[in-house]
Amino acid sequence: MSKLTVYQYPKCSTCRNAVKWLQNHGHELELHHIVEEPPTADQLAELVDKSGLDLKKFFNTSGEVYKELKLKDRLPGMSREEQLNLLASNGMLIKRPVVTDGQQVTVGFKEDQYSEVWGQA
Repeated sequence: MSKLTVYQYPKCSTCRNAVKWLQNHGHELELHHIVEEPPTADQLAELVDKSGLDLKKFFNTSGEVYKELKLKDRLPGMSREEQLNLLASNGMLIKRPVVTDGQQVTVGFKEDQYSEVWGQA
């Protein structure tokens, strides 16, 4: 049985669905509340690198905080370090859930992607 670290927000239905899917597929989960225990900037840098995704894919672009801070216009002018520090300072800016086994990383919840990456416990 594999153990996965999951950064999630318990009130988020997408997160609840992802956690349920992972549990149903036999994974042991270490859950982290993304607002109370967000990943640090260094952890985020590692997650981004291991995911193979662009850093902007880690931003919750449909969230209220993202819109309030007008990040759509501001992010392109920010350095990678500034963006990582911003994400680490406010877990509500992070697209969720973020799941990792230490090697692979997924962001968000799409069942086909989960089947491909996390289908084998």
